[in-house]
Amino acid sequence: MKHKSFKKIILTTAVLVVAVLVGMYGLQQETGATAAASPDSPTLMVPMSFSQLAKEARPGVVNIRTVKSIKGGGPVFRHFFGTPFGPQAPNGQKDPFREFFAPFFENGPQREFKQRSLGSGFIIDKDGYIVTNNHVIDNADEIKVRLANDREFDATVVGRDAKTDLALIRIKGAQHLVPLKMGDSDRLEVGSWVVAIGSPFGLEQTVTAGIVSAKGRVIGAGPYDDFIQTDASINPGNSGGPLLNMKGEVVGINTAIVAQGQGIGFAIPVNLARGIIVQLKKNGSVTRGWLGVGIQDLTPQLAEYYGVKDKKGVLVSQVFKGDPAEKAGIRPNDIIVAVDGKPVDSGRQLSKTVAGLAVGKRVAIKILRDGKEKTVYAKLAKRQENEKVALQLPEATDAFGLQVTALTPETARRFGYGQNDKGVLVVGVKPGSKADRAGIQQGDLIKEIDRKAVNTPAELMSAIGNKKDGQPMMLLVKRPNAGFLVIKIG
Repeated sequence: MKHKSFKKIILTTAVLVVAVLVGMYGLQQETGATAAASPDSPTLMVPMSFSQLAKEARPGVVNIRTVKSIKGGGPVFRHFFGTPFGPQAPNGQKDPFREFFAPFFENGPQREFKQRSLGSGFIIDKDGYIVTNNHVIDNADEIKVRLANDREFDATVVGRDAKTDLALIRIKGAQHLVPLKMGDSDRLEVGSWVVAIGSPFGLEQTVTAGIVSAKGRVIGAGPYDDFIQTDASINPGNSGGPLLNMKGEVVGINTAIVAQGQGIGFAIPVNLARGIIVQLKKNGSVTRGWLGVGIQDLTPQLAEYYGVKDKKGVLVSQVFKGDPAEKAGIRPNDIIVAVDGKPVDSGRQLSKTVAGLAVGKRVAIKILRDGKEKTVYAKLAKRQENEKVALQLPEATDAFGLQVTALTPETARRFGYGQNDKGVLVVGVKPGSKADRAGIQQGDLIKEIDRKAVNTPAELMSAIGNKKDGQPMMLLVKRPNAGFLVIKIG
């Protein structure tokens, strides 16, 4: 009797365990996710399927095919007669093969041939506007857009922006278009799941998934690099296609890959693209705000030198004459901490913030000057390029292993400094001297000694002479392509 009761208890327990497991599986199917194994992270979820997201997003993704006409000897000539040394052989002599055959190909009529390329894009409204990469349609003579339903249309370029590699094209006559929704890339977190849809290697409507590996990546593609890095598989042909969050919203535009990066891809954040798309649609081009300052990030040494406690802000290294910053009263050595109400922690962030503001807009700029907070107002303009001219240097004066000279307009241009820069230019450093051991280099501009400005060699010599033997000095130095440095000497 006891044996039967025990058996019944075991059977009942087993049934309950199975019921619990079935219930958990049913919940898992309903939510489309499974909990992560770690008991410390019960909320981390892994998607069971991307099929519904892909089904809803695919109609908004397009395949783009372009044709470019190129004149020249053509790929055959370059294949057989091009050399890795160009027109010169390694010994400096002319390439004998090119010298013999080139007249038959280069001096005759230039043959035109067609270059074809593939890319992707996505629909943003029912009027037929499509976002893609600039490099996908750049210099194209023909642009063909194929929709998910296999219908094909000719497209025209509405506008493009090479600096961010974005372009807006349009097709006409298409009905029942399905635009994709724009998301918020600022809310995207590292580790979030994302989906890429495009035409890698011409394979249309390919869906790949991965996670956000990093944000704010700078890869040297342009002045406004701020890429989303992802391990969702992105390949040639994906360019211009959407990167989607789990709601099916566009959070990025797939743009670049690392050739040997094992599937590392990069996408332009949609929040960066949003304002550019609006300008392209309205004007066909992009204009950006320009403040007129040279800037650099605050190093710990510079933050300590200027007394910036939280080490946040951007150091103004140069103010360009006649530009908005000068008119607003901004000076070199000011620390910019906010623009238009938005905090700025780096030079790249400041550039991106100003570039995103309209030309002609009056913006509030919060600065720190001598440890005190101040707000100035600047009316943004367009950037003007500066010329640089190489000229001879004048005589120099020696002090503590330094050869220095006054900064003139000629020497400023020679070393890449601005018209408003002031200081004493280092034109030579004696090997083994105190200056050499401290790290001072030729081309440095000494601006201050112990926080006191020096604008001439005489002022520099006087400041050095006032120091007691063995007493160290703190030099504020500006260095081309490096910005401000604080160097201790003595």
